[in-house]
Amino acid sequence: MRKIQAAALLFVALMTGCSTVPTTTPPATCTPAAACPACPACPGQPQTLTPPPFSRSFQPANWSDLPGWSDDDVAAAWPAFLLSCRAVAGRPNGPGWKRVCDLARKADGKPGNDPRLFFEQNLKPYAILAGDASDSGMVTGYYEPLLRGSRTRSKGYAQPVLGVPDDLLTIDLSSVFPELKDKRVRGRLEGNKVVPYWSRAEILARGEKIPGKTLLYVDDAVELFFLQVQGSGRVKLTDGSMVRLNYADQNGQPYQSIGRILVERGELKLEDASMQGIQSWARANPTRLDSLLNVNPSYVFFREVPNSQDGPTGALGVPLTAERSIAVDPRSVPLGSPVFLATTRPNSGVPMNRLVMAQDTGGAIKGAVRADFFWGFGKEAGEQAGRMKQSGRVWILLPSELAPK
Repeated sequence: MRKIQAAALLFVALMTGCSTVPTTTPPATCTPAAACPACPACPGQPQTLTPPPFSRSFQPANWSDLPGWSDDDVAAAWPAFLLSCRAVAGRPNGPGWKRVCDLARKADGKPGNDPRLFFEQNLKPYAILAGDASDSGMVTGYYEPLLRGSRTRSKGYAQPVLGVPDDLLTIDLSSVFPELKDKRVRGRLEGNKVVPYWSRAEILARGEKIPGKTLLYVDDAVELFFLQVQGSGRVKLTDGSMVRLNYADQNGQPYQSIGRILVERGELKLEDASMQGIQSWARANPTRLDSLLNVNPSYVFFREVPNSQDGPTGALGVPLTAERSIAVDPRSVPLGSPVFLATTRPNSGVPMNRLVMAQDTGGAIKGAVRADFFWGFGKEAGEQAGRMKQSGRVWILLPSELAPK
């Protein structure tokens, strides 16, 4: 292991604009103990995120303040809540949930168990406010896509899905600078210097020169791009078998919205800058697609995981539940927390108020009043997720042990 000087670490951090969580919805999976471990040692290890201290951004509320609380099918969120209970046990805020989670496990499946009454008796709602004290923010959607692929490169299957490169370094800056807690940098060695890892354009241009395994090949560059944005997905191979992919790591480059770029160029109207709008533009401009995608320097690497009917695994380490899981900024909302979300359906003013669980993160999910709603798997879920960019409010539900001081 080569030693990296503190000044070099700070330089890389400033160069890459590293953020606490990776670009896209999927979970970060590396928390190296040393300053500069080889990246192949990281995938598969759960990330440990320290929940933020409770602050004045959580304001006491009443159940009557939650729009549609009495109308929501709270029982539909109960299985997801039990999954959160299973995962929070090993986290710093786990002791605060032990009593309530023990009660939930005892009540589960028993006649007369009323989830709504259980939450009302054992938790208290708190309105989450943004830094400027506003109570509304943006709610987007994501999903698990289905792609077509092949184990080998062949006619029609030329887009590589890459595993984590052998030369990708993940550097924990807090081991050198404690004030940079939760800051991580991805990079590579060039001689005896650490430099930013290759951008999307450079990765694609280098092709087979990137050291690492190509997991498989898919038939559509646009669908591969959105797989990277979503962070997980399924691929149906030519022999009919199904492969499941999850986020493994990221090149450390900042995420740039190609939808925003198209709007700024005047090639899409703001209301059309959805996943569907971008896909339509790509179909109409195939020769310009690569240059557009390369405007976003971020690149996501995947790992293959066992196939199942459960949802993809989120940052909390449990399967996501369709329409009952959300991605949050874990610096503001502790993972595993029940959250009541009050928003509207995609491109609509129809209310969508429901109890969900904070079980995932994403690089674009920043701020306290910000959520990414998981719609589930497949085309219909993608149609909903791609159009969703709504205003919403959120309340966190907490046991007395975790009440804000």
